[in-house]
Amino acid sequence: MPQLAARVADSHKGDYGQVLVIGGSLGMAGAPALAGMAALRSGAGLVTLAVPRSIQSTVASFEPSMMTLGLGDVQHNALQLEHADQITVQCERATVVALGPGLGRAPTTARLVHALYHRLSQPLVLDADGLYAAAEHPPMLTSPAGPRILTPHQGEFQRLTGEACANDLPQRAEQAAQLCQRDSSGQTLVLLKGHQTIITDGQRFTVNHTGNPGMATGGTGDCLTGIIVALLAQGLSPWDAARLGAHIHGLAGDLAAADLGQVSLIASDLVAYLPNAIGQL
Repeated sequence: MPQLAARVADSHKGDYGQVLVIGGSLGMAGAPALAGMAALRSGAGLVTLAVPRSIQSTVASFEPSMMTLGLGDVQHNALQLEHADQITVQCERATVVALGPGLGRAPTTARLVHALYHRLSQPLVLDADGLYAAAEHPPMLTSPAGPRILTPHQGEFQRLTGEACANDLPQRAEQAAQLCQRDSSGQTLVLLKGHQTIITDGQRFTVNHTGNPGMATGGTGDCLTGIIVALLAQGLSPWDAARLGAHIHGLAGDLAAADLGQVSLIASDLVAYLPNAIGQL
């Protein structure tokens, strides 16, 4: 299992990367907030959430350690293509980007996803409504501007590929590999979520064995996105960040379920148990 390097005594926040989470829409303020909080608890030095101005104060209220960037005016309920230039400027300072948590599914929002996917050279984790936008325009995945990690659950995977996930584990891994291989540059990795999460870069695959059914609740995928971007920000490769991120995410869920029970588990419990999970590595 990959490991983070030990922290040196004279390090500072800039040594642990700057994460930018792009997401949020009216009624979905919690999704980018969960991703941001998970990124902080997973060791990112700085975390900024780029969200519609209409929900900025709500997003900021979840955690004072996060910074927020409000875009548009208060009438904007979702990020749109017209915000691409502002986001691109903000990304000049970012080490890694998460795109999609709570983003919304308006056509102009999908066009923003397409533009950023082809424009941003940083490692980028695409999740949730970002994956919906990709499914609406499949050629998007063939030409990324930099390293990409796609994190679909089985329903999102079916929307992306047009085929249901196989029950057989090796067959499911091959399906995920074929999604990676749409990108001829070899910069795309797929983390296919679910029981026995599969991580593949199109040439090799591994299976994660932590996690439990209590994690089948809204927001846990946003936490996974935050964990992975934090590991990328601290210098892990996409392959190592995805593998370690899936392990930590599931382990935090296992520790939370042991104390709280699977039925009562909610996504914010994963954030609370991340220190325990990371401490066990």
